[in-house]
Amino acid sequence: MRVKDCSTFPDPVYRDTVLAPLFDGVKTHYASHMARINRAHLVMLVETGILNAETGASIAGALARIDADTDLDALSYSGEHEDYFFFVEDQLKQRLGSDLAGSLHTARSRNDIDHTAFKMALRSRTDAMLAALLDLTEALIGKARDERETAIVAYTHGQPAQPTSFGHYLAAVIEVLLADITRLEAARDALDLCPMGAAAITTSGFPIDRERVAGLLGFAGPKQNSYGCIASVDYITGLYSALKLPFLHLGRVVQDLAFWSAFEVGQLYVPNALVQVSSIMPQKRNPVPIEHLRHLASVTVGRCDTMLTTMHNTPFTDMNDSEGEVQAAGYGAFETGGRVIALLTALLPACTIRAARVRAHADAACVTITELADTLVRAEGLSFRQAHEIAAITAQGVIARGAPLSDGYDAFVAAFDALIGRYPQLDETAFADAVSIDSFIARRTVFGGPAPSALDAALNGYARDAAAHRSTLDTRARRLEEADAALTAAFHTLTEPS
Repeated sequence: MRVKDCSTFPDPVYRDTVLAPLFDGVKTHYASHMARINRAHLVMLVETGILNAETGASIAGALARIDADTDLDALSYSGEHEDYFFFVEDQLKQRLGSDLAGSLHTARSRNDIDHTAFKMALRSRTDAMLAALLDLTEALIGKARDERETAIVAYTHGQPAQPTSFGHYLAAVIEVLLADITRLEAARDALDLCPMGAAAITTSGFPIDRERVAGLLGFAGPKQNSYGCIASVDYITGLYSALKLPFLHLGRVVQDLAFWSAFEVGQLYVPNALVQVSSIMPQKRNPVPIEHLRHLASVTVGRCDTMLTTMHNTPFTDMNDSEGEVQAAGYGAFETGGRVIALLTALLPACTIRAARVRAHADAACVTITELADTLVRAEGLSFRQAHEIAAITAQGVIARGAPLSDGYDAFVAAFDALIGRYPQLDETAFADAVSIDSFIARRTVFGGPAPSALDAALNGYARDAAAHRSTLDTRARRLEEADAALTAAFHTLTEPS
């Protein structure tokens, strides 16, 4: 189907640069939502008595035929109608005549139709993103349970710092993910308020039922202030602000994965299915998915920022800066973001820790030396500052001769005697226990620590939080299904009145 040419409007350049792309965007993203809005609005007009049943039945039949007859893929824009809305209205006129067809537009505007369609398009994308983030969270909870006793070297300022477990590290990622999901859910709440009934900007003098239309379209209710329905666009800024954060935060995790998998560190092993080889260097194992994760996360952050920047310094009123093409531009953030989450959900659970490299780095960098200082406070009655100095001298001694800390008892005794003036009560066996990775982790049972008991409690709590988020998502999905069923039934009643 082709809309016939018009020689006076629009200007060909305006047509090709603005109107045609907008028309194509509606076909791709909003036509189905606009069809549902038409049906819900018509049901409400008849139920409130604004239109009589006979008029409602005629319009309902025509809408059904338009939906059945219109091949969106074959439809192209040439300028006869300003936009897709007027194309549908013209289709109604061809079937019903101008007066009857125009009755459908009673008490509404393209303004409230557009923002309602935009919210409908965003809520499905947001729900899909929330589901993907929960999939990742649940996968990481399972991985963290599996790796609760797998030691790693944790780094601060790019240098080896202390040992912890891979499970403890992943739990920190999970905690941030859950906070990001909470923020995204809060932004999703703004999408649950329906603009329909705001009309151009001040509602209508007709006795419309905004609650009914909102319910038929799957919203929790109408957005209250009609000016804000059209002008505020905080549902856009709030959503993309919240959507940005998981990818900003996960980008930092991806940086760790790149660092840990580097040859010089090598504590993370990426399996063969997720590496690429060099075309010239036979020895290379390139964990290329990590690079794709990094740049796709950055692209997603940039696309979210594009939406926020586009809203900056725009007037607080109806404007094209928040509509059509701008809305579609934001969908790219969901596309690249979805790829990040899917790839990370596959990658992280598949990676393993190379225990021998962890032990080697731990020994070389004396990452357990903090526990030696703590042990001296407990066992020898020293102040922490005294214990810290003894531990520092011990570490310097073993590093200078390239020995592991576990072989540093003699250096420890010499430092202790030099500073305290006596030999320590701590024997060689107790010293070895104090500087072992396993003991270091096991002693940290404080709330939030890496010891298995503390980590298990945290992971159980995270699992409960994830289940609560999943329940919220499921509740929204059921409401949308129920709304679809209610709209279908109500519209059917119009076409076949009793």
